[in-house]
Formats: sequence, structure tokens, C-alpha cells
Amino acid sequence: MMHENDPDDANLLLIELKQLRSRISDIVSKRLKEFESIRHSSDDVIFKELCYCLLTANFTAERALHIQQEIDDGFLTFDEEELARTLKRLGYRFPNTRSRFIVEARVKRDEIINAIRSIKDARTLREWLAKNVKGFGMKEASHFLRNIGYHDVAIIDFHVIDVLVKYGLIQRPKTLTKKKYVEIENLLEEIADMLEISLGELDLYLWYMETGKILK
Repeated sequence: MMHENDPDDANLLLIELKQLRSRISDIVSKRLKEFESIRHSSDDVIFKELCYCLLTANFTAERALHIQQEIDDGFLTFDEEELARTLKRLGYRFPNTRSRFIVEARVKRDEIINAIRSIKDARTLREWLAKNVKGFGMKEASHFLRNIGYHDVAIIDFHVIDVLVKYGLIQRPKTLTKKKYVEIENLLEEIADMLEISLGELDLYLWYMETGKILK
């Protein structure tokens, strides 16, 4: 896919990413190790990370992180009404819908954890999650997998799209269909291969380019 674009644009992005890597690679490596540790943590910790990723859909990652820290074990115990009230009090944009999604996911928690433990291929697991966890599309399922230590899927949100559009590597899609998602993911994989890094690592660099932050 890279050959369809102006190679100078691709080279400019690669140069900037290499410079960024030389400055913040230690921070990125530390964050990736934190993600890997979550996958080897308890089922409760993994499920709370899933809840965080459900909250980030059409909402800011930073504010969702604050809410995750505030609710914490409430994701495991609150009924739908209490969870909705708490989300609303904390300023969450979609308290009723997300509380329903979280409670429905909790009912299927053992099934979800079993899929994570048994499906070895990240993209096959992403398909399963997008099909079986209400509120998860390609982006949210990819986000969750990256946050529990899978490095070979791309989280394609507007920050990443903004960078690729800025460097002339893609045209801004009107809608991010599954086909378009995979197409952009393949482009990002080419960029990651040129830099000899994983897609998960590349995502953190692209996010930093747009936001100046390394979140999760």
C-alpha cells in the first residue's frame, strides 16, 4: 500500500518517528511491559481493563482512565443502575448505554477470559471480541488487546488517522468500515516493519505525535 503514496511523505513520517523513538523509547517500552503484565494478572484486572476500553468509545481516553480509577472494583460488583448513576456523577457521556454493556459483559466474563486464554492469534481473538462483546468494534477490541499485551493489532482512531492524513498517506475516510480498518492497519504494519517495531509500539508513538502524551 505504501507504494501508492508519495514516498517523500512516508519518509518524512519515518524520520519524525525515528527522532521521537530516540527521545521517548524508554517510556514506551515501560508502558508496553505494563500492558503485558495485565494479561498475566487476575481475571478481575483483565475484566476491569475491558471495562475501561468500553468507556473510551466516543469518549476521551484520559477522562475514561480517571473514571476507571474512581470506579475500580465497582466494575465487578455494581448493578446496572448503580453503575449508571456513578458514571453520570463522574461526567461520563453515555452512562446508561455503557453500564448496560459492562453488566452484559460481566455475565459473559468467564467466556471472555476463556477466549483470551485459548485463542492464540490476536486478529482471530479480535474478531471474537468484536462479535461477542457488545460495545466493541474493531477499534475497541484492538485497544483492549493492546492494553493486555498484544502488540500485533492497530488501534485506528482519529488521532492515528489525523497523522496519516497529515503526511498524505491516506485520504480521510468518511466512515471507518471493517475493510477500511484492515486496509489502514496493513499500511501501519508496513510502517512498523520499516521501523522494526510492533504495531502496539507504533500506536504509542503516533498517539504521542498528536497529543504529547503516552496514555493507554
